[in-house]
Amino acid sequence: MKLLLKSVTIIDEKSTHHNKKLDIYIENGTIKGIGRNLKHKADKEIKISGLHVSRGWFDSSVNFGEPGFEDRETIANGLDTAGKSGFTSVAVNPYTHPVLDHSGSISAVKAKAQNHPVKLYPVGALTMKSEGRDLAELLDMKEAGAVSFGDYKIPLRNPNLLKIALQYAQNFDALIQSYPQENRIAGNGMVNEHENSTSLGLKGIPNLAEELQITRDLYLLEYTGGKLHIPTISTEKSVKLIKDAKKKGLDVSCSVAIHNLILDDEELRSFDSNVKVMPPLRTKKDAKALIKGLKDGTIDMVTSDHNPIDVEHKKVEFDNALYGSIGLESAFGALCTIFQTEEAVKFLTAGKDRFSIEEFPIEEDQPADLSLFLPGETYRFTKNDIISSSKNSIFLDKELKGKAVGVITSKGFTHKE
Repeated sequence: MKLLLKSVTIIDEKSTHHNKKLDIYIENGTIKGIGRNLKHKADKEIKISGLHVSRGWFDSSVNFGEPGFEDRETIANGLDTAGKSGFTSVAVNPYTHPVLDHSGSISAVKAKAQNHPVKLYPVGALTMKSEGRDLAELLDMKEAGAVSFGDYKIPLRNPNLLKIALQYAQNFDALIQSYPQENRIAGNGMVNEHENSTSLGLKGIPNLAEELQITRDLYLLEYTGGKLHIPTISTEKSVKLIKDAKKKGLDVSCSVAIHNLILDDEELRSFDSNVKVMPPLRTKKDAKALIKGLKDGTIDMVTSDHNPIDVEHKKVEFDNALYGSIGLESAFGALCTIFQTEEAVKFLTAGKDRFSIEEFPIEEDQPADLSLFLPGETYRFTKNDIISSSKNSIFLDKELKGKAVGVITSKGFTHKE
């Protein structure tokens, strides 16, 4: 297929065309021309006022449900959602039934995505059935295509198991994830432990639950070596703990969910189950510390932490609702409410190296891996903006700034109609 993008602003610090408004000609998935007033004949010409392109965005924590929870989201519709939200690649968690804990399940998920423009990279379960008792078949899953290993939102209670995983994974350069929560401290809590949880009568989860687990895991990493990723941190002290660990030279990375950067526990006053997420929304002070940590490089990447939940498990009493929010569709628009366009793009393209995902600069003779977007426009995010099968967005009725248009990759083009 031959595509011609007309008068697009290129945002790519690794490209010689950074911040220039040019035409881009793509033939069979490869960039064949970049310049002014290109005259190439194309199957499709794309000319949208104000259109920007960047290197493809990546999300390190996405759930699609399939297999087992197809009523929440299928792989096919999930990839369409990702592509139309500007993401060219996503790491998909083993939050499925059964969980992705062996090479056959990794291969099956990859097979379902092989012809889609968006690239799917499975995260294998760290333990069998994500039950925290026995390590899963890590090497076999790595050879089948898994890019990391972790039990989604399930803390590893046994520190010795994490120690063994970190030691074993060094034999094949694997990235181990450990969810940062000590459940014996969190107890039956469901929201941030603070003034709002008390005044609203909701059981709280103290910051200590996250910080204690991170401290333990960093001590283990210092002992074992290896590569550790801590997903979706949420507190000010967590940022400091990871910053200090990096100064020591430990090979640790972390992410933050976009909603934890932008929203705080004042949202709980609505008793809207869409704001019930894990980790919980913390205080404004925590959110400011997370933003600072992202800017100074302590936090390595952002994630939508996209987690579709069917209406039967979300539109119920707050206590009984499942945790999670969809986030792919709102990711760019939410980030641009607090960051400039170039910063938002930087954070959305970070993380690829950590997850061993190849990326390409916007240059001639390079494979196309492009995110298309319109920055600047302020709008209210509604259900009409949702592409996911599930509609549980924490950003419903919030004002966002900027919209994704679609993606172009070596496997094709997908975009919003």
